[in-house]
Amino acid sequence: MSFAKSSTKVTMPKVSAAKVRRAALYLRVSTGRQAEGDVSLPSQRRLTRGHCEREGWIVTDEYVEPGVSATDDRRPAFQALMDRACDADRPYDLIVVHAFSRFYRNGAEMELAIRKLRRHGVEVVSITQPTGTDPSAEMMRQIIGIFDEYTSKENGKQVTRAMRENASQGFWNGATPPLGYEAVEAERRGAKIKKRLAIDEVEAETVRLIFRLYLEGDSATGTPPLGIKEVVKWLNSRGFVTKRGGTFGVGAMHHILTNTAYVGRWNYNVRNKATGEKRSEEEIVTIDVPRILEDATFEAVQVKLAANNPRVSPVRIASGPILLTGLATCAHCGGGMTQRTGTSRSGKVYAYYTCASRAQRGPTVCRGNSIPMAHLDDLVLTALQERLFAPERLAEVLSALVARRAARAEAVDARLVALQTEVAAAEDKLRRLYQLVEDGMAELDDILRDRIAVLKGERERAQAAFERARAQSGGHAAINPEKVAAFGKLMREVLSSTDTPARKAYLRAILGAVEVDTATVRITGSRDVLHAAIADTPAARDVVQFTGPKWRARKDSNL
Repeated sequence: MSFAKSSTKVTMPKVSAAKVRRAALYLRVSTGRQAEGDVSLPSQRRLTRGHCEREGWIVTDEYVEPGVSATDDRRPAFQALMDRACDADRPYDLIVVHAFSRFYRNGAEMELAIRKLRRHGVEVVSITQPTGTDPSAEMMRQIIGIFDEYTSKENGKQVTRAMRENASQGFWNGATPPLGYEAVEAERRGAKIKKRLAIDEVEAETVRLIFRLYLEGDSATGTPPLGIKEVVKWLNSRGFVTKRGGTFGVGAMHHILTNTAYVGRWNYNVRNKATGEKRSEEEIVTIDVPRILEDATFEAVQVKLAANNPRVSPVRIASGPILLTGLATCAHCGGGMTQRTGTSRSGKVYAYYTCASRAQRGPTVCRGNSIPMAHLDDLVLTALQERLFAPERLAEVLSALVARRAARAEAVDARLVALQTEVAAAEDKLRRLYQLVEDGMAELDDILRDRIAVLKGERERAQAAFERARAQSGGHAAINPEKVAAFGKLMREVLSSTDTPARKAYLRAILGAVEVDTATVRITGSRDVLHAAIADTPAARDVVQFTGPKWRARKDSNL
């Protein structure tokens, strides 16, 4: 937000020095469109300066507020004016406005501001409305303030209603489109241009890359699945930019990963801009937009975000001394398993995993399970070492995933062919147009120039999308016997060690849950995670817990 302040002396008629009053002008318009039009501000300046000249007042300062609402005091120029007017040297006798609505559109707050200024010897003067200190003038000013506030709220209601109706018809209301989209003209209604969202193929490739990096990594560059912070660093280090050409941030990245527009649903009017409160479902308008992602990919990312939320998985789960904290769950109620200890008559301490729901809320909530901690740890570690991480078992588990990814690679290849066809089609149309001009069968008039410009734009967009897709379609790293054996050996070594934090980090990276039933223990996980881990087997020092004691207080950097 910018504002201008200037000091300009005006030649005044000769008057007695004792009668000269010093004035500061405050000029404001409500919208950026009014400010850009440069109509209202010059008019206010001309009228207020003319009034000061006729009254014999000296204009010492001018404060300009372009495109800011006056419903509150969150206005840079206004705050600067109030601070300066209340200084000990008392620089102003008057603050001159075109109308009280320029000064404030909140009756109560306007009265508080005027009373504060009066305590410092400053009066607010409207050149188009009655002012003064007698009771009738005071009453009129207060009535005007209340009416201005009412008018502002009614205008806001009408604008909100019109924008909701515009959104319900599927049109875009003018905000910056999400990454991956552009606003294109859909139709004209008089002088108004109605726009809809269309996919920007170049940016859409970046969106697909972001979701892929977060969910499964990028085997073309040997990148394992990343957290939000690491996705941000990865993109920024490789020159990717946001919609406005800046670098990515954690908060913006979380918004991208949770934006339902990418699966065809853009929600408009979700929050109150003034208070930040979420609106009711009846007030939210869902706009159908072209989808960039499949539902399965988007939902998988939401599941991972929920699991990594520090409000769900606190720091102690990642860094505490208990091996299966955060992984062990009760098969009866789905709640987590917590530690419970007991001491025998000989003084020996026994540790158990027990259902947290039963321990905290009683047996009516869950009948629960309890199992000796050392026994469950040993069961899980032995099963993983002897069964899952044997090379032949790993290859068997991942065979179906390899086939599925091969099919996905075929789909990517088909998309590359389609983009290449678009490029070739645009080039062919351009060649034919050029040939018509060369053969003298068509004149290079404005219509033909526009058509050539459109075709060039289509060709460039298709070519850029093709190049980006080709660069990012290296496919997933192949699973060969050497990598499977190396990964299995690494995992068996880590799980056999006594370094609980390292074992815990690896288990949390590979497993989904350890479900404890009365007579059985089920270990679940993701084949995608296994594939990514084998494709780029990390050393023990590379495993980093997803939360830690230095996490930020704001929620935007921990998800």
